Amino acid sequence: MPTSAPLARRMSELFEPICLVNFFCEEPNEAMAAIGLTNYWDGYFAGRSAPLGRVPADVVHALFYSFAEGEAARHLPRVWDRVTPEQAMAARERGCVAALRRILGDLADSAGLARAADLLTRAAVSPPSEGRPIFAALRAQPIPDEPVARLWHAADVLREHRGDGHVAACMAEGVGGTESHVLSALDMGIHPAESFGRIHHLPRTRLAAVMDGLRARDLIDASGHFTEAGRAAKARIEATTDRLAAAPYDGLTSDELDELIAVLEPVAAVLVASGPS
Repeated sequence: MPTSAPLARRMSELFEPICLVNFFCEEPNEAMAAIGLTNYWDGYFAGRSAPLGRVPADVVHALFYSFAEGEAARHLPRVWDRVTPEQAMAARERGCVAALRRILGDLADSAGLARAADLLTRAAVSPPSEGRPIFAALRAQPIPDEPVARLWHAADVLREHRGDGHVAACMAEGVGGTESHVLSALDMGIHPAESFGRIHHLPRTRLAAVMDGLRARDLIDASGHFTEAGRAAKARIEATTDRLAAAPYDGLTSDELDELIAVLEPVAAVLVASGPS
């Protein structure tokens, strides 16, 4: 059945909290440390790029899109001297599943969660992979049998599917990786945008050049806030991202979509209420 961009946005709101345990909980960090990756960013680049195999840092930089030049190269391929991609993927999953089980409690073993895992997996494996390299690499991995692990995996696959589409939307607007963070920061009400956590560590000269480039294109004003053109460009990026993210849900019936949303809502609510933990 045809699906709409609003549905894709709603589904993102529901599966994103499942994915965020990877970044805000200690269990994934502990799982990575257990295999020798004690530096957070070593674990991040190893875990997320592992489905791609031992590709050069330049490839990961191109696909991840939003990291500054040289950031991937500080971790890749060095991490593969200590662990294999398979070990990194397994540790990432173990840590995320442990975090989900801790936060969800009895809900982790509920029939609703198992049903959500089944339906979300069907959605995740259904769309075509053309033009979506990270999604394709992750979708090619084995699907876990255990329901919490299967839910985590499906959410991660869908997140990368949406992410590949978001990169395409940014590129269509001529917005670079660091620029995309500036626009996202402003969209979230963060000002100055240079204070945003994803970019505040970059050299001041680098950030100044990015801001100057956005001003030259009339996307931000002299004070570093959105111009009308900048806000419109950000809106187009998000609308295109939603439109490109809709395909996975075409594989489910209307009743199944309603059921999926109903069973995911309490899971997402508990995860959101837990906050960074």
